[in-house]
Amino acid sequence: MLDNHQKNIATFIHLSTFSRFIIPLGNFIGPIILWMINKDKSEFIDAHGKQAINFQVSILLYTLIIGTLTIPFFIFKVFNGLDFIDFHGIHDFHINVNEFSPLLLISGGILGFLAVVGFILELVFIVIASLKARDGKLYEYPLTINFLK
Repeated sequence: MLDNHQKNIATFIHLSTFSRFIIPLGNFIGPIILWMINKDKSEFIDAHGKQAINFQVSILLYTLIIGTLTIPFFIFKVFNGLDFIDFHGIHDFHINVNEFSPLLLISGGILGFLAVVGFILELVFIVIASLKARDGKLYEYPLTINFLK
């Protein structure tokens, strides 16, 4: 039987991820500290701690992937106006890296939109997980890679 103390600790594990807005890497430090201190006291706390940490690591991985995909857009913006590759080849073949293609613009917009939607969904999932922990239920974050089992 779960007592209120276990439910509260599990809830705070999820809510501690919001500490990233105050402390750098707080979304990792907070849940890890709370989980490490309390994981042996309850399987419920252990399961919620692993879920919260796995979700934060997964979000970091997804953020790195989206960030890596946006590097070309940053490079094109920084070097805007510089003709560092201008190739006049055979007949009418001309390559100029300076010219921004509509495909890159659309791709950049889609990646930016994905990043914003992902951030909003992350906040929603954390609140849902906190409410489930408060109610004594286990919540499994969607799209989470289980690094800790």
